[in-house]
Amino acid sequence: MPEFQLVSPFQPSGDQPQAIQKLVDGIRAGEKVQNLMGVTGSGKTFTMANIIQQIQRPTLVMSHNKTLAAQLFSEFKQFFPHNAVTYFVSYYDYYQPEAYIPQRDIYIEKDAAVNQEIDRLRLATTSALVSRRDVIVVASVSSIYGLGSPSDYKKMVFTLSVDDILDRDEFLAKLVEIQYERNDTDLDSGKFRARGDCVEIFPTYEEFAFRVEFWGDTVEQISIIDPTSGEVCERLQTLSIYPAKHFVLPEEKIEDALVKIRRELSAQLEYFKDQGKLLEAQRLSARTRYDMEMLQQVGYCPGVENYSQPLSGREPGSAPDTLFSFFPDDYLLFVDESHVTVPQIRGMQTADRNRKKTLVEHGFRLPSAMDNRPLTFDEWEERVNQVVYVSATPGPYELAQTQGRYVEQIIRPTGLLDPIIEVVPATACDAGGSAVSPIASPGQVPHLLEQVRERAAKGERVLVTTLTKRLAEDLSDYFLKKNVRCKWLHSELDAFERVELLRELREGKFDVLVGVNLLREGLDLPEVSLVAILDADKEGFLRSETSLMQTIGRSARNVNAKVILYADKITEAMRHAIDETARRRELQHQFNEAHGITPQTIQKNIHRGIEKEAEAFRHANAAIGRKNEDQIVTEQYISELEAEMMEAAEKLEFERAAAIRDRISKLREQIGAAVSEVKETAPKKRRRRSKA
Repeated sequence: MPEFQLVSPFQPSGDQPQAIQKLVDGIRAGEKVQNLMGVTGSGKTFTMANIIQQIQRPTLVMSHNKTLAAQLFSEFKQFFPHNAVTYFVSYYDYYQPEAYIPQRDIYIEKDAAVNQEIDRLRLATTSALVSRRDVIVVASVSSIYGLGSPSDYKKMVFTLSVDDILDRDEFLAKLVEIQYERNDTDLDSGKFRARGDCVEIFPTYEEFAFRVEFWGDTVEQISIIDPTSGEVCERLQTLSIYPAKHFVLPEEKIEDALVKIRRELSAQLEYFKDQGKLLEAQRLSARTRYDMEMLQQVGYCPGVENYSQPLSGREPGSAPDTLFSFFPDDYLLFVDESHVTVPQIRGMQTADRNRKKTLVEHGFRLPSAMDNRPLTFDEWEERVNQVVYVSATPGPYELAQTQGRYVEQIIRPTGLLDPIIEVVPATACDAGGSAVSPIASPGQVPHLLEQVRERAAKGERVLVTTLTKRLAEDLSDYFLKKNVRCKWLHSELDAFERVELLRELREGKFDVLVGVNLLREGLDLPEVSLVAILDADKEGFLRSETSLMQTIGRSARNVNAKVILYADKITEAMRHAIDETARRRELQHQFNEAHGITPQTIQKNIHRGIEKEAEAFRHANAAIGRKNEDQIVTEQYISELEAEMMEAAEKLEFERAAAIRDRISKLREQIGAAVSEVKETAPKKRRRRSKA
């Protein structure tokens, strides 16, 4: 059986060895929950990789968004090149949910554009999980949404070997049953074509195709082929073909489900008629009967997920099958940036419940459609085997699970210390005793202006956080009038513009960035040596202990790091943040002294604009056969835009969502054109089948 093989030129350093050992000992001792409190830049991903190497169990790594999930996927792929590292996130490029607005009598049909590459990776995830144990899945919280039954999925896997006796027509019928589409002209993902005694299949979860050649009713030869050229890459003795979709069912289960759907439809139609809702009854009858006909004839229908409860045979209200159902009982779970990911999991349950309730009440869906939902938080907890929560600032939930205990990792391999923190008065009073506005204050802004000029003279950058958009814009205007190169950033800028601003800041096109919320996890700006937090004593979400610690960490990649808290009093959150930073800094300093380490600012390449990234991507990606750093950044831009599009769609702001969708589509077209150009110009390279 394949084992996890960690490949890295580095060995654990700093306090990584003790963190790895403590967590491994806890897992082996059967501890259900552990916390890894690792500061920014301490190598938490490398620690996780070493734990996986020692524990040797299938592993799920959850992140709160696609961007960080993509970063983790790339890192784990590099650490475990000989194992199955897969990526499982929402596969929609654009998603407009089905909805009904009773006040205006407007029905909005579901509209979605599926990203075929992500869909392939999702299917590769499930096929790997049912066939091997050396699997690492990096997933977003979409992993708690309903998926097909793993038992049904396994039953639909079709295996054949050379010299097997197999009727060709039965083989074609089996491919149709597991949701492959026949197309004798164009061999594309999820399709197959038959030419005489030769059948070619392009699985949805692979980048290559298979060719099965018959001699009468005997399987004569099985090959891996290039789907474009038809060139044979490798001969096989045995082939397993996994379903083309996650929602696949044996024919007998579909018949049982149709009986349940008819029964539920009859009951709901009777209810509507008793209520005098004849329009709703007619609407539900027409829609449901059409779907039933599709299910009976082809085993699939648009919106099949709305029938997941009767199709799976689950009891009404019971938990759906999800990605967790595909893992063995002894799997290991890491929750990255847990202080954000856990609350997100907790909130997913009710995100679309009201929308579906409205659809059911007005005859667009059967009541069982309400069971097409994510796991509740309690259900998610029940499915957790052993978990390690990973964060620089563990949340209340995680700490409560371990009675406040955590494994600490605060020594950075680079030797960098946590920043120095200075508290400066925020406001001043005029002669009459009235408070002066932040901009007019004779104290904080002139002080900040002086600090900014000092840092700019050294070629370093500054981040300034405010509590309101208006103040961010006013402060930026004030700095511009004082001949300081400054720009503002807040939620009115889309993801594309935000990324461009951050790139320009790193390039030195301006020196100061003023924003409302710059604590974003994963924000990596080594050129930033000063972070100024205005109104640090105004208690709330943006000035909580967690937010302060995350914001302070934004300067932790520069050797001259400093944070200024502008406040007239020291709040409890400030006190905790100051004391914790000082404690970490002292331990880091002692470690550096003991080991003769001289801290140095992190050096990191600056990426160009998004259009130029797409252009640069084409010159490297196809040649090396894997994602390079430029491509990852490009995907991050797209992921940010997708998140905004989804948010707009959930709020029924469809015009805004459509505009963002068009922007994403244009960007993907540019990347697709770039890939095509490389494939045409790059030297021909045989594709070898992966061990997956």
